[in-house]
Amino acid sequence: MKLEAIINQPVIETERFDLRPLRRSDMGLIEHYAGDERVARMTTRIAHPLPPGAVEAFVTRAMSDERDEDVWAMDATKDGGPELIGLITLEKLDRNQSEIGYWVAPVYWNTGIASLAVETLVKANPLENATMFASVFQDNPASARVLTHCGFQYLGDAETYSVARDANVPTWTYTKKL
Repeated sequence: MKLEAIINQPVIETERFDLRPLRRSDMGLIEHYAGDERVARMTTRIAHPLPPGAVEAFVTRAMSDERDEDVWAMDATKDGGPELIGLITLEKLDRNQSEIGYWVAPVYWNTGIASLAVETLVKANPLENATMFASVFQDNPASARVLTHCGFQYLGDAETYSVARDANVPTWTYTKKL
């Protein structure tokens, strides 16, 4: 039996759900939702189809003391929902900065979950950053609206490789001073 690692990462509460560190029991729902092509195609790092062991490796990295990214599950059990309806991350960058990333299970799209998660994580600022960045694919205007709704400012265009698409994809980059 593998014991859960104790992660130095706070639980952050919202009215609708909690942002909590990942645990091994999340692997099934992560695989279910991240394995959905609609989710994978809007991320840079999720492959489609998911290779065997990818979710276990991701969760193991997220629970490691040496991680360079903090990952929170959007846990809706307090509102009668599932233990995981999406993920939100902060990747540690240099100069007191981080990059925020997120995905929400398709069944919860257009419900305000992503905006609430981003807004809550930015307000909590658990890494005590001076600046947060985010990038979204230009064919995902809903994610761009989440960022602007949460006070992120457009910084410029770029392109980023998407594993699921096996291609470079045009992006919009945003920043928020804290």
